[in-house]
Amino acid sequence: MEKKLYTVIIYSENIAGMLNQVTAEFTRRQMNIETLNVSSSAIDGVHRYTVSLWADEDIIRKSVKSIEKKIDVLKADYYTEDEIFVQEVALYKISTPVLLVNKQVSKIIRHNNARVIEVNSNYSVVEQTGKTETIMKLYKEFVAEQCLLQFVKSGHVAVTRNANENLSEHIFDEDAKRKVK
Repeated sequence: MEKKLYTVIIYSENIAGMLNQVTAEFTRRQMNIETLNVSSSAIDGVHRYTVSLWADEDIIRKSVKSIEKKIDVLKADYYTEDEIFVQEVALYKISTPVLLVNKQVSKIIRHNNARVIEVNSNYSVVEQTGKTETIMKLYKEFVAEQCLLQFVKSGHVAVTRNANENLSEHIFDEDAKRKVK
């Protein structure tokens, strides 16, 4: 089968060791994680794991089903690129002396829709939001201008194209089941 980039979104209770359980499932199936982003969700006490990785659909489906069976996991789903909106955030620390002398550097910042968020006499920090390709393009341009001091980017931050979040539906279903009992 053909490998595609999938984004897996997992909701779980905020339990120590949960990240290890999630990554162990992918490791067990010899899947390499491309990006990983863990944060609290809109629901108090619930964390969201956004994992991107290359896999074929059969393996990703089995992995997500296995993850969802874990006691502390509330919901897990996988998505292809056309089923979600994905962005990343990058921070670039560049040399302020180079920025002041080389006018091309400030043009590069403007042309890439990035913004300067800190300036001091030694360095400036530039922030950019976008797809991986956009972020890496700016990275290469800063390297070419020999002004890059540090670089970091986040993992995927994603929302589904669905009108409702799947976890909301899950919670409403669980709440309705409790009321019936």
